[in-house]
Amino acid sequence: MGVFDRFRTSSAKGTHRAEDVPTAPTGYQQTAGRLHAFNRYEIKYFVDEMKVPELRRELAARMDTDPYSPHGGYPVTSLYYDTPDLRFYWEKIEGLRFRRKLRMRLYGNPSECTDDTPVHIEIKQRVNRVTQKRRIAVPYGNARRWLDGRQEIDCEPSQRPFVHEVTTLIGNLDLRPIVTTGYLREAFVGREADLGLRVTIDHKVHGRDRDFHFASGAQNRFVVPPRLAIVELKANERVPYWATDLTARLDMSVVRVSKYCQSVEAFGLAPRSRMGAPELVLPQGFDDRVPTGLFETSTMAR
Repeated sequence: MGVFDRFRTSSAKGTHRAEDVPTAPTGYQQTAGRLHAFNRYEIKYFVDEMKVPELRRELAARMDTDPYSPHGGYPVTSLYYDTPDLRFYWEKIEGLRFRRKLRMRLYGNPSECTDDTPVHIEIKQRVNRVTQKRRIAVPYGNARRWLDGRQEIDCEPSQRPFVHEVTTLIGNLDLRPIVTTGYLREAFVGREADLGLRVTIDHKVHGRDRDFHFASGAQNRFVVPPRLAIVELKANERVPYWATDLTARLDMSVVRVSKYCQSVEAFGLAPRSRMGAPELVLPQGFDDRVPTGLFETSTMAR
């Protein structure tokens, strides 16, 4: 089955407040201790990059540009976790009514990410036609120790159920980093009668299956042809008629597409990260030298 052979119509849900917009450092500090949750409906489209300027003009005439969304977009990078047999991937492909996935998300330039940079740990799940998100913001160093090192982290009492759920998922399912996705996102928010509407345009969708530190500078590959952008219409209850009319006029194709699945498929359903255990952090002073003579021919012959 080809990468684009399985796309079908999809719908899910949006929120009035711009939930996936990078905030200023003070904003991150203000929200890092709180648990955020969103329910929404979404419709996804492919649009030819040649038509994006017209789409942008039409949206700007009816919507406000997100204050954190510069012309051309802001970087979004996500690291997805899954089981060795890609359970979350196959749940998406098979269209299960209830499914979920775990990811670590960074807003901003990945090359500038340090241990102190805030990232979001997020469970995104689908219940019938509604997409739900729950997440908390933590410093990147803490997030890596928690998800990759499987160490406990300190959290506020209100965050404990979510932290426990993530920790249990990782332990019970042996979750590990599988692939990243990245793109440039432009965002528009509704006004007046369309306050619940949010539209995003994601450009140059790419990913990789190794070297998962956000600031590693490792090479990526396109997981969606770069001539195509992904547009998402997200609404609390309904998508206004003018928006669906606009997508029809621009001949935008409704798709059932997952950036995570695209990234897994770009590596032939066999990303290198699937093999072996999560990377171990050895204690300071650990002697990792191979004992002399361990693999001598005489020993192997016996």
